[in-house]
Amino acid sequence: MEQVIPGTQGQTAHESGKGTLEGWQQEGKWFSYGGHAIFSRMAGQGDALVLLHGFPTASWDWNRLWPLLVQHHTVFTLDMLGFGFSDKPALYDYSIEDQADMIEGWIAGLGLKAVSIFAHDYGCSVAQELLARDQEGVLPFAITRVGFLNGALFPEVHSPLLIQKLLRSPLGGLISRGLSRGTFERNFRRLFGPGSAPGPEDMDDFWYLLTYNNGRGILHRLIHFMEERRCHRHRWVGALQNARQPLRLISGVADPVSGAAMARRYRELVPDADVVSLRNVGHYPHFESAAKVYRAWREFCRQTD
Repeated sequence: MEQVIPGTQGQTAHESGKGTLEGWQQEGKWFSYGGHAIFSRMAGQGDALVLLHGFPTASWDWNRLWPLLVQHHTVFTLDMLGFGFSDKPALYDYSIEDQADMIEGWIAGLGLKAVSIFAHDYGCSVAQELLARDQEGVLPFAITRVGFLNGALFPEVHSPLLIQKLLRSPLGGLISRGLSRGTFERNFRRLFGPGSAPGPEDMDDFWYLLTYNNGRGILHRLIHFMEERRCHRHRWVGALQNARQPLRLISGVADPVSGAAMARRYRELVPDADVVSLRNVGHYPHFESAAKVYRAWREFCRQTD
């Protein structure tokens, strides 16, 4: 199944319902994982939906989609360990598997018996690991459906930015600690579609979350996930190919990192591939074109209820 949705240049500045980062934090809740404080949020009514964010950002990425989703779901999200408002231990061995352990325990601790998952970027790898565990019969809850947004689902067609390659190099620690606002902003803006890059206030928020609690100092540790994707490719691609749940990829095809090439690979390797392509939208569809992402998600839910 293939759908193409035209671009919406110029419509991303202030979509309805956008709150403030301060308000987002104030409405959050905290839980402990391995002695570390993890930021989370929940709201809404209806079936449970878990939102998983990407690298190097945080749950705030979902803020434009949040007021739409909470009309139909009880929505849960969190800042994964090392991201956003959650703790960022300096010497921690960060991994996708560990994040999946945390999220599995969090969902189980909430008493949820079944959840849908909507994941972006780094969160897509976490969702793939959870799907693999579901297929092994070890999850304490059911996964109803999964939506993916611009993640490196297939590492062979992932095209990392130069800054990401440098963070993975032997100089990664120096690059991470020395990252300036200007360097971050220049690289980050490259991820967005034409006309949909963040404005100054949005860049303030993204930078604040990145640097909160010495976040710059651990980027070279977090980015180990790129190697994990290669090491676990068979397991995580197999999780897509063997999924019992309905899956949908919503792809911003203007994304230079995991856009059109990733969507093509998805259609090649995933049986009965369900792909929605968003023209002129980059790596952050839920930020750049929240209304179109919402419509694609709601259609997916109606088709799979």
